[in-house]
Amino acid sequence: MKVNAYAALEPNGKLKPFSYELGPLGSEQVDIKVAYCGICHSDLSMINNEWEMTEYPIVPGHEIIGEVVAIGEAVKNVKIGDQVGLGWFSSSCMSCPQCMDGSHHLCVESESTIVGRHGGFADYVRGHWSWAIPLPDGIDLKKAGPLLCGGITVFNPIILSGVKPTDRVGVIGIGGLGHMALKFLKHWGCEVVAFSSNPNKKEGILAMGANKVIDSRDPKALESIAGSLNFILNTTNVSLDWNSYLMTLAPKGKFHTVGAVLEPMAIPAFSLIMGEKSVGGSPLGSPALTKTMLDFCVRHDIYPTIEEFPLEKINEAIEHLEKGKARFRIVLKIQ
Repeated sequence: MKVNAYAALEPNGKLKPFSYELGPLGSEQVDIKVAYCGICHSDLSMINNEWEMTEYPIVPGHEIIGEVVAIGEAVKNVKIGDQVGLGWFSSSCMSCPQCMDGSHHLCVESESTIVGRHGGFADYVRGHWSWAIPLPDGIDLKKAGPLLCGGITVFNPIILSGVKPTDRVGVIGIGGLGHMALKFLKHWGCEVVAFSSNPNKKEGILAMGANKVIDSRDPKALESIAGSLNFILNTTNVSLDWNSYLMTLAPKGKFHTVGAVLEPMAIPAFSLIMGEKSVGGSPLGSPALTKTMLDFCVRHDIYPTIEEFPLEKINEAIEHLEKGKARFRIVLKIQ
């Protein structure tokens, strides 16, 4: 099958029209006709080779919504004509201890949709049937793509950390990830405190579900909620005064990061020891949890706030994201 796509040919390069052949379909693979694909900061990192694992040319795109148009003879659970989503992962081994206990996203042999292969800024994309997540009836296809990456990234920690509806929780960074975390935690039943350094976002943050907005640049504001939060989710990728946030945790509170902070995080031992506090992190989530998240989103009408661009304006959309102008996720309409 011939695929028409947009690819970066070099680090920091503009995306250009690019065609390639998919080759024979594997027995457990599916081909998906792409309808929408979100743009994520991880796409930018891969385009620019910030993680030093990009192979060029690269077709980015891993928040894919589309229709199954071909299946291998050993495919299970999906059929031609199904509406599915494909996220960061496109395959896992299906036999290691992690896959066997349902944690396919922790498989050491997992395949990422845009690492060493081509992704969803294209008319077709291929993946293993297990990661072609069937979409629930009634889902808004245009807005669903970012849920396959950013959405599950912030939903998984809620489950991992055992967050209860009675908890008081905090979210650091109200951007592409953080605004989805706010919406999930609001409908989870929590009292939600948002940490933001941008006072112009306050009214919008409250409208998305936060009960209170704390100026993260104000030490006194942080001190005002000391010892009160059961759970904090960090969605930023920059170094902060982590101890200030640990001090806002209640005893036995949990600090969880999904932001890819590249520098070592300075965590004072006594800030953890004296209150039996803990620090953790996670990637996305399993196929089963992703399906559960999508059902939860449809039930409560939870979607990312998006801006839509046609695929032909991909470079304009990427520049919009790079300049920090996106409010809050960008979705490409493919066809």
